[in-house]
Amino acid sequence: MAGKSFKCRVVTPSKQVFEGELTYASIPAWDGLFGVLPNRAPILARLGVGPLELRLADTDAHKGGDRAFFVRDGFVKMAGNELTVLAEQAVEAERLVEQEARAELAEAEARKVPENAEDKLAEQARLTDNVRAARAKLAMAERFRGKAI
Repeated sequence: MAGKSFKCRVVTPSKQVFEGELTYASIPAWDGLFGVLPNRAPILARLGVGPLELRLADTDAHKGGDRAFFVRDGFVKMAGNELTVLAEQAVEAERLVEQEARAELAEAEARKVPENAEDKLAEQARLTDNVRAARAKLAMAERFRGKAI
């Protein structure tokens, strides 16, 4: 598949979540989605929150297909036809449970900035990020409902 695919690794602080050959990746950067195709120019970007969608290449080992992960925070690097996603959190979409995601969203929305917070603006931004992440996770859980591994 030389020239028609690229290597990809998705890694968290505790484990390697995915490794394989791709023909396309859709990446949630901190400032919006961007796509990656084979032989893309090098890029280093801050990872955001949302769906990381991967289109697997056909190889001798397996037929192509699609994989998706909920990712949050980290960095992504494309160089030398290799994509590396270093995520603080990466969960296979099929493993997301809708009820758990709903509970996480309800909990995130219920949190308030503590009265004794040193930096109330920073704390409010953190709470807002948590709500946004919980909403993205719930949307993915709903989208992949019933597609468990």
